[in-house]
Amino acid sequence: MDFTECYQDTCSTVALAARRGDSRRVSKLIKKGYSVDVKDNRGWTALHEAAASGSSECVRFLLGAAVTCEDYVNSLTHNSETPLYFAAKNGHLRAVNRLIKGGGDIKKMSNDLSSPLFAAVDGGHKEVVQLLVSKGAEVNGAHSTSGWSCLHQAVYKGHTEIVKFLVSICSLEAVDDYGITPLFVAAQYGRHHCLEVLVNAGANVNCQANDLATPLLIAAQEGHLSCVELLLARKADPNLYCNEDQWQLPIHAAAQFARVSILEKLISVTGRDCDQGEGKVSPIYLSVLGGQADSLRPLLREGYSPDAQNCRQFGYYCPLDMALWCNSWNLDGECHQSREIAQVLLAAGAHVSLATYVLALQGHVPEHLPLILEHAGLPAGEELWALVQAALDELPSAPFWLPLLLKAGLDPSLLLKHKMLEEAESRVLNFLLEFINWKSLPSTMLHILSRRRAEGTWTPHGHFESVPALTHLCRLAVRAAVGSDALSKPSFVQQLPIPTLLQDYLQFNDISSAYTYTAA
Repeated sequence: MDFTECYQDTCSTVALAARRGDSRRVSKLIKKGYSVDVKDNRGWTALHEAAASGSSECVRFLLGAAVTCEDYVNSLTHNSETPLYFAAKNGHLRAVNRLIKGGGDIKKMSNDLSSPLFAAVDGGHKEVVQLLVSKGAEVNGAHSTSGWSCLHQAVYKGHTEIVKFLVSICSLEAVDDYGITPLFVAAQYGRHHCLEVLVNAGANVNCQANDLATPLLIAAQEGHLSCVELLLARKADPNLYCNEDQWQLPIHAAAQFARVSILEKLISVTGRDCDQGEGKVSPIYLSVLGGQADSLRPLLREGYSPDAQNCRQFGYYCPLDMALWCNSWNLDGECHQSREIAQVLLAAGAHVSLATYVLALQGHVPEHLPLILEHAGLPAGEELWALVQAALDELPSAPFWLPLLLKAGLDPSLLLKHKMLEEAESRVLNFLLEFINWKSLPSTMLHILSRRRAEGTWTPHGHFESVPALTHLCRLAVRAAVGSDALSKPSFVQQLPIPTLLQDYLQFNDISSAYTYTAA
């Protein structure tokens, strides 16, 4: 039920006059014997109406007509609000003063634990606040269900003049149920002027809430640049860890929420042990987690490692793994920048682990393998042999990965294994054979192909019956001389002393363009 509505059929005649501030009519009704203590459906009397409307004259008449003034002046609504509460809430100084003189209880709390002083602070009524305090109102008590003091509320509402008054009489370090001080509230909601008043009054800039969050961290998270600048200027510690897992710093919050201007300020004052330190978490991870390429760039530019440390907290081996697989589990756009982030990391030299290559071979997220190969190319040495073996173990996905690996410069002879010849489907096997001299295969391999053809599990291209063309044999000879990796690079091929028309042919583009493979 909305008790702010006016139900005139339940409101007394005297109360209606008091609501309008019609003191002459109130006086006449009282003289005629009308009752002043009839309550409406909200529990309001005529005195509540007079106090809420700010008619001090109506208040005077009503208090004079009450049988027991002290009881009447402190009568409660259904929500335990007194007339003084409404007068203070609405900033009616004269009415407040008259109600106090009439015995109004300045310490009475409503059902939601709000006092007249708290209500006046909330409304920004400085003169009423000063009057209530001068009459003995409690300034340091908890005045809300969350345990906020009046100073918390004044800061939250941004009532700077009231904050200036309260800091000299309130506890600056009062905490609510979450361990949050008024200064923390100022940092959280960007109340720069209130924050300045509190800092100048001596409030602790390095206070920590129950979860160990600091004002600097919350200001960085919420993007309040001027508050961050003020806190840093007043010696707020950017290296004070801010949660029980002992890794989150203000720089992490700035990175996760792309507060780039704040991030740039924090980079220069934050210790680098969080970058690759054991048991820590690099802010690089938070940029990736938040899908924030804009905050990733300044971190990398200032020397943060694109590889960071193994992050057990997030379950990823490195930031690149997080970026690559982010969009596979989040389809709502939260990680919409994952491709761009992966590109930034790869361009910065992020190492691609064998495990990442292997996952990319499976083609669950098709754009990953081309992206990795474009920036990092193929691994070398033992890792390359391991990648080939992993590829052979993923033969069902060969229609997806085979063209990509060959285009990246993988020597096709590395894939000429019995497993490939025995198990690959026709289109995969035919595609691979186009990159070699199919007439010069060892007899054991030719035997496998002959058997599969007889069994009907392989249907070769018709030209495999013939000797390869001389031009094909020539490009195979060039590849043998310079290597598959070199031949895969257009920049290298363009420097060769051959006609431009032959450059694509030398890179086997005629074969690649004739076949389109997608993951099954």
